[in-house]
Amino acid sequence: MSRTVDIGVVGGGASAVCLLDALAETDTPPGSVTVFEPSRHLWRGRPYQPDLETVRVNIAPEGMSVRFGDHTLFQRWLAERDAAAGAGRDFADPFIGTRFVPRAVFGSYLEHSAHEALRRLEQRGWRTEVVRERVARMTPADGGVVLGTEHGRRVRVDHAVLCVGRGLPGDPYSLTGSAGFIADPYPLMHSLAGIDPQQRVGVVGSGLTGVDVVLSLAARGHRGRMLLLSRTGVLPLVRQRPLPYTLRHFTPQRFREAAARGETVTLEEVVATMRAEFAAAGEDLGSVSAEIAAFTDGDPVRRLRRHLAEVDSPSQALRILQHAVPATGPDVWPRLPEHEKDQLLRAHHRAVMSLCCPMPPASAAALLGLIDSGQLEIVPGLRHIEPAAGGGFTARTDGDGPAHRADILVNAVNSSPRLQSPSAEPLVAAMVGAHLAERHPRGGVRVERATSRLVVNGMTDRRLYALGDLASGSLFFTFGLPSIVDRAYDIAGAIRDDAVEAASCRFEDDALQDA
Repeated sequence: MSRTVDIGVVGGGASAVCLLDALAETDTPPGSVTVFEPSRHLWRGRPYQPDLETVRVNIAPEGMSVRFGDHTLFQRWLAERDAAAGAGRDFADPFIGTRFVPRAVFGSYLEHSAHEALRRLEQRGWRTEVVRERVARMTPADGGVVLGTEHGRRVRVDHAVLCVGRGLPGDPYSLTGSAGFIADPYPLMHSLAGIDPQQRVGVVGSGLTGVDVVLSLAARGHRGRMLLLSRTGVLPLVRQRPLPYTLRHFTPQRFREAAARGETVTLEEVVATMRAEFAAAGEDLGSVSAEIAAFTDGDPVRRLRRHLAEVDSPSQALRILQHAVPATGPDVWPRLPEHEKDQLLRAHHRAVMSLCCPMPPASAAALLGLIDSGQLEIVPGLRHIEPAAGGGFTARTDGDGPAHRADILVNAVNSSPRLQSPSAEPLVAAMVGAHLAERHPRGGVRVERATSRLVVNGMTDRRLYALGDLASGSLFFTFGLPSIVDRAYDIAGAIRDDAVEAASCRFEDDALQDA
């Protein structure tokens, strides 16, 4: 007797949308899909909720499709939206012409994509349901698992996919609860609304979130001084004008074939392959190595000026790295020895993220304008921040220089990969206690690279998957949309293969019984 496949999706943000689209594109026999999401921003998650127009995506539209193998899907949606809305802002960067749309616009696209995927599934005979409750527990049951919500609902599924998203920003200086400290900046339209335009504002963290905060303050007419405070002073690289390039040596296929043969790879071998890639393009890997080494050396403002001046550089070096790391990095990472992974993260993680997650040139130009006017100061070497006796905050840096003062402090520190979101942590803890998940020392839970199945005691569990940040300890570059799309495709394929295998086994059992 045949039986349908029941799937539970824990979390309803961007990762869940990519998964739903992959399921709708996969020829899995119809079953049921139940999505659990308690937040008010269904399908958008924390990053893409309604916010200021200054909060932009930093990837061109062709890198923002939710569908595997279709890089024009988001572009087509934007074209339809533009046609329906008539003339309006296209958010094209004046330096390179690329459209970097507000994240809220991309959130609308996610909502549209989710509804379309559910509609396509239902047309094929799937049953779909969205449960606006948080999953609090999970227990094994009859070859699958039972998902229990905080309000007591119980849903049995054959496969559960954890799409719980990223945790809240870190708080390295233990300032949460201090007057004037904004612990979570998003949405900026609300968090910045109460700041007096004359106040001196400190922004902790110099990554993309810190850039969002500074540019949003300026767009709102802030007139007071702004300090961008961080340990390294490393700013995101400035995105260069896109030039076409196809990887020849440092390809996903090369490392996937090595994985199929059970081979590991050393960091030295990875560098040699990357060097061959650069040589084939007539480039020198040493130029990128020097760039990485310079991130913690020298003046961040001078480096920012140089990067903006190189927007139209004919060199492909940085472009090759920015293409290769997200495209091939997830296939390289599982093959490296653990001690070399730790070494890479300690020495180069911040620089690599800056190189591979660049900001639009217009953002860089706006930062330089604020710096040149004297309103913004980049402050590297941050060592400690504490509330000041008379109100506000005092920030101290390395060396004997004077302390920096701020009336308001906005936290733009990235969330720690070792911490789950507060809403997901009870579920993860319960799964670990029930031996359904195993924590990874670098954060999240252990998963298998090829399928994103959870791994416990070295064994994969065909029932359970993790998509997005929860897989960050085992995998690499889990947060970029192209990587999420790739992993969603893998998961949908693994579920389909499992359903086909199960159906084949049932057919054989029925044949034996009939005989």
